[in-house]
Amino acid sequence: MRLLYTGLLYLLLPLALLRLYWRGQRDPGHRQRWRERFGWIAPLPEPACLWLHAVSVGETRAALPLIRALRERDPHRTILVTTTTLTGSRQVREALGDQVQHVYAPYDLPGAVRRFLRQAQPQLAIIMETELWPNLLHQCAAAGIPTLIANARLSERSMRGYARFGWLTRPMLHDIALIAAQSEADAERFRALGAPRVAVTGNLKYDLTLPDDLAEQGRQLRRELFGENRPVWIAASTHIGEDEQVLDAFAQLRGFWPDLLLLLVPRHPERFDSVAELCRRRGFSVTRRSEKQPCSVETAVFLGDSMGELLRFYAAADLAFVGGSLIPTGGHNVLEPALLGLPTLFGPHMFNFTEASERLLQAGAAWQVGNAGELAAAVDRLLADPASGRNAGQRGRAVVERHRGALAALLVQINMLEAGNVQNERSGVLQQCRNQSELAGK
Repeated sequence: MRLLYTGLLYLLLPLALLRLYWRGQRDPGHRQRWRERFGWIAPLPEPACLWLHAVSVGETRAALPLIRALRERDPHRTILVTTTTLTGSRQVREALGDQVQHVYAPYDLPGAVRRFLRQAQPQLAIIMETELWPNLLHQCAAAGIPTLIANARLSERSMRGYARFGWLTRPMLHDIALIAAQSEADAERFRALGAPRVAVTGNLKYDLTLPDDLAEQGRQLRRELFGENRPVWIAASTHIGEDEQVLDAFAQLRGFWPDLLLLLVPRHPERFDSVAELCRRRGFSVTRRSEKQPCSVETAVFLGDSMGELLRFYAAADLAFVGGSLIPTGGHNVLEPALLGLPTLFGPHMFNFTEASERLLQAGAAWQVGNAGELAAAVDRLLADPASGRNAGQRGRAVVERHRGALAALLVQINMLEAGNVQNERSGVLQQCRNQSELAGK
């Protein structure tokens, strides 16, 4: 049945290439290095690398602690990082520079994948979160390359989608050496689809480490660009259909908080210009990060049209709304603002971060809103009671600190895979690692 799937991919290939060309009209980077997407990659400094695949920015940032730990464990080993998107590629280069090799992942076509594997010769493939490609996984298994799905998550909606194509999903899952799931609920969904080897290791995003000077970077950004005395509300990782709701809420708030500055950071760079124009059409004066100018007294919206600065923007804000959640996208990483001690808001669609969002809500560290009116009311309450916001931020930071440990658990599984021994226990490795850490601390 994989032949039918592959045939459909070949039929869709012209559309994928047209999409690259169209996106390249705005950013030529989309059209560069296109040969890599067919498996033609430059020779690596050393063969027999460790290969890690992260689709885009979110997965790359989640993988950073793991990549750094793997480099620390074996500084001389070649680590190849692949991404699917241009923004993911730029995130790899900005965060890791020449510490790793980077190419684009091949399309899920048998020939492209075989060429890629012959050139890269990976000893182990680590695939972040939910990138399940039948031909890639099959070719890895045929070549004797174990695959680990790291930080794996599977929502109820995604599970139903995979279940509709069980004829393709079940053999694909059998090609995977190990699925390291974020939670027991994720693990159970994978098992329900027929995955034979699943362990629970926890969510790597709790293991985020912040630069020691990040707080000072935030204060400096605020002094130099925003003005120290203005309240700053960040709306991060917003999407089409969501910017409009954020601006509706902001318009309501300006009547009560005329000095309030909205720090608006769209998720996708190709939307920066259109979001700036949207703000102006709504009557808001906009200052763009790319202009490298401080806000004027008239500036209402500061547009974060840069890459790699989201943590700095969070550090410069008083409270955060995390996007992808007022529309059914599934939400984005709410743990970053929580670790920075920000009271955090998000919409009803958080199926990509179900466990993290529920933990923050239960701790009183976050609030869920359903529309622009509820968003405006929540921001208003937090601005009117700064002490309440600070307390919520402290609770959010405590939630993140309390659930660290996925990195250590994942490294245990990687060591076992490389040694040819896969652990497959329903209870997961995470609790074992925590127990060991507690004993070591006594």
